[in-house]
Amino acid sequence: MALAESLRLVFAPPHPAGRPFIAGGAVVAVLGLLISPWLMWLGLIFAVFCLYFFRDPERVPPDRPNAVIAPADGHIVSVMTAVPPAELDLGDAPRWRVAIFLSVMDVHVNRAPVAGTVTRIAYRHGKFLSANLDKASVDNERNALAIRLDDGSDLAVVQIAGLVARRILCDVHEGERVTAGGRFGIIRFGSRTDVYLPHGVMPIVSVGQTMIGGETVIAELPGGARA
Repeated sequence: MALAESLRLVFAPPHPAGRPFIAGGAVVAVLGLLISPWLMWLGLIFAVFCLYFFRDPERVPPDRPNAVIAPADGHIVSVMTAVPPAELDLGDAPRWRVAIFLSVMDVHVNRAPVAGTVTRIAYRHGKFLSANLDKASVDNERNALAIRLDDGSDLAVVQIAGLVARRILCDVHEGERVTAGGRFGIIRFGSRTDVYLPHGVMPIVSVGQTMIGGETVIAELPGGARA
């Protein structure tokens, strides 16, 4: 069973954002057949890597209506209180933040932590520090989303570029309704995803834990709030 799950993960279809890269590698490999063997191998290796990097497996969110779900694969590098990005206008009161680092080997498709309405999306240019550093949350290029839950509370999720990441893609728009575990974007090549929980909500995970985006529960909302 574990082997079958691993194979499904490795051979999952690629995210649409990866198709140009995969096609480019395939074209170089074909040209290499006519020009040089090393060029063929270079193109083939790049295409295979992109097939793996951009894989987009199906995920099954837990049947727990008050769960806050991990927005990305990877491991937790920080659990602390912090102020959400100023561009989201969520106030300056600190709240719990869970930061997930994605290596180039992790699935990079981002998923909504909760169900709700996207009230604001703000892109901010910045540095490209290693995403496992805590200051990456403040200094690095990022795309931040504010999501309003049905009870009126707010949650923020932030896509952060890393040392080799140079493109953040967001597929949702302000005013759009998202579902818990639903895809909302992707970060290319090594990155970080932060979640700022609603006020009063505490995380139930710790530094070093491995996350499965769209499946792992990182917090529980109060009984009155529904994800």
